[in-house]
Amino acid sequence: MNSILLIDKPSGITSFDVIRRLRQKLGIRKMGHAGTLDPLATGLLIIGLEKATKELAAYMGLPKEYEVLVEFGKVSTTYDAQGELRMMNDELQDVSREDFEKILKNFIGEIDQTPPQFSAIRVKGKRAYDLARRGEKVELASRKVRIDSIEILDWNWPFVSLRVKCGKGTYIRSLAHDIGQKIECGGYVKELRRTAIGDFRVENAQQL
Repeated sequence: MNSILLIDKPSGITSFDVIRRLRQKLGIRKMGHAGTLDPLATGLLIIGLEKATKELAAYMGLPKEYEVLVEFGKVSTTYDAQGELRMMNDELQDVSREDFEKILKNFIGEIDQTPPQFSAIRVKGKRAYDLARRGEKVELASRKVRIDSIEILDWNWPFVSLRVKCGKGTYIRSLAHDIGQKIECGGYVKELRRTAIGDFRVENAQQL
């Protein structure tokens, strides 16, 4: 079976958990995915089977689309709802939608972004999240990423739903955190869903 599968990953499991379950169900060992989703996140995973695993690198370079619910006024150790949360300030300031849209313009185009400490990036051969969980300080270099567009889907301050279209390597958790820092009130990802990779849509994916 030299093909790809589109899977709608549920929340609460890792991308490799999806691979593990599919291996058990399909009896296929050679399998991989095109782009990791955090355990919290749901949405589109492209799974390559057998010889189709060679195509995964090309899929990973395709533009991505996400829908994300951000809560502002709080920061998280992991930049999402799975981390330890705290209020950034004693009181949450009110922000108008108009001012918020102006702030978003700072994040369109090619920007510098620092990945979260709790990420799968390798530091001296070890995953950053493993080091962070042990309480070790993780220094991750910033990188250039591309944000094509950010659209407000729902406005209910301090909860804001956004649709983000972006390039390879973009961390939506870092984007939410950085927007919160720009507003000076904090922000973290409460919910995250990947809706597209290139022309592949989550509507066409199978439930795990």
